[in-house]
Amino acid sequence: MSARKVRVRFAPSPTGPLHIGGVRTALYNYLFARQHGGDMILRIEDTDSQRFVPGAEEYINEALHWLGIKIDEGVREGGSYGPYKQSERRDIYRAHVKQLLDADRAYIAFDTPAELEAARAATPNFQYDASTRLQMRNSLSLPREEVERLLADGTPYVVRFRIEPGREVVVNDLLRGEVKISSSVLDDKVLYKSADDLPTYHLANIVDDHLMEVSHVIRGEEWLPSAPLHVLLYEAFGWSDTRPDFVHLPLLLKPDGKGKLSKRDGDRLGFPVFPLEWHDPKSGDVSSGYREKGYLPEAVVNFLALLGWNPGDDTELMSMDELIQKFSFDHCSRSGAKFAFEKGKWFNHEYLQRLSDAELAQLFKPVLKRHGVDPEAYSPEYLEQVVGLVKSRINFVDDLWDQASFFFEAPTTYDPKAIKKRWSPEMPAILGQLIELLRDLPDFAGPSTEAAVLEWIASKGYHLGNVMNAFRLTVVGECRGPHMFDITRLLGLDETVKRLERGIATITPAE
Repeated sequence: MSARKVRVRFAPSPTGPLHIGGVRTALYNYLFARQHGGDMILRIEDTDSQRFVPGAEEYINEALHWLGIKIDEGVREGGSYGPYKQSERRDIYRAHVKQLLDADRAYIAFDTPAELEAARAATPNFQYDASTRLQMRNSLSLPREEVERLLADGTPYVVRFRIEPGREVVVNDLLRGEVKISSSVLDDKVLYKSADDLPTYHLANIVDDHLMEVSHVIRGEEWLPSAPLHVLLYEAFGWSDTRPDFVHLPLLLKPDGKGKLSKRDGDRLGFPVFPLEWHDPKSGDVSSGYREKGYLPEAVVNFLALLGWNPGDDTELMSMDELIQKFSFDHCSRSGAKFAFEKGKWFNHEYLQRLSDAELAQLFKPVLKRHGVDPEAYSPEYLEQVVGLVKSRINFVDDLWDQASFFFEAPTTYDPKAIKKRWSPEMPAILGQLIELLRDLPDFAGPSTEAAVLEWIASKGYHLGNVMNAFRLTVVGECRGPHMFDITRLLGLDETVKRLERGIATITPAE
């Protein structure tokens, strides 16, 4: 690894919501930077003006903030290497385009879209390179006077990088090792377009990484084919000695089948592929997000970290600080990682269990409000005891309502299957006797209640399962939930009796 200070950058384009694969790239950049005492830069690559989407930049910032990925330098944070938005760096790019033109490492091309299409139609697998460039309309094939006239007339043009064939280009990748490719297979990429006075990704990326003193470029493997071009650009500018180290991360793959993870996979299988909910400003479509689905940010971070990396042992649950301490590219996979979304639910369950009952009760309050229950009508102690009884059964905070609604609302309907199995014609009379027993107990909320009820059932020769499940049916509405006497202890004698009486009056045996 380079001896210079570690400086990494995450450089998304504001063309829509941040994909979960991009989040993992940002996370790995952050873990690596923090482990080495380095800086994390957020650079907005908005040179593709045709694909700009309003709100996307704000979404990116909010998503990283929610996940706890802290940015040291960026559009919001500022810094000594700005501007951090590429559309605000036009003068910088123009100067570097001129530098390449003056050094004869680039040239101006005037080919129209129609001319390029004709060349592709005439030549199978056409590539704009050393073998074809002199057949096209550019400053290498046209007389100087013609080039000057076209420029004076304002004719649209692009600047292409001049790649000479027959060279072996070596890319050193910290994950994949030495990657070699012949320059003969590379085309003369467009670096700049006069139409919008902006560079393409290739030029802007190299110039910004150099000027911002980026030490490591950690990005997805889809950018690996562009790495040889970038190596040549660093050379053309005379920056080979300060070229950053490359790391090309494996793709996130579909949970089933083959190919890269897409939004369609999430829609098909019912999981989000974006960190936050996204409202498309053009179509109005709403895409689900991990935050709105009830995932804790710590769980999402832990889940993503282990998609393509492992700590070298069987440890699965790790805080951000622990991930920073353990992270290493030595334990990153070179092959793609299947997006095991069900494992994400497991992580969320585990992180919910780590919360105190008081913390979980606070998260439960908005859920109660959505269901028409005023949480302020209940003491903090009551809410904490409720979540403490059911939290082992939940994967998401919203699940608390499914597991604990009966603590706030008496049942109005009763499970037909439980009635058929547990409710005999004799059951109303038996439960009537139970009511009298409960009313006569000296300490209904005490531990002796359960023993007294079980002793009474045994002394009467009643069927334990039938009586206790019928009791639960009247109180809960179905035969599920935590320990029965924990439920009645929280509800209290009056509410428990009221529900018993309502069940006795309402439930009729199944025919």
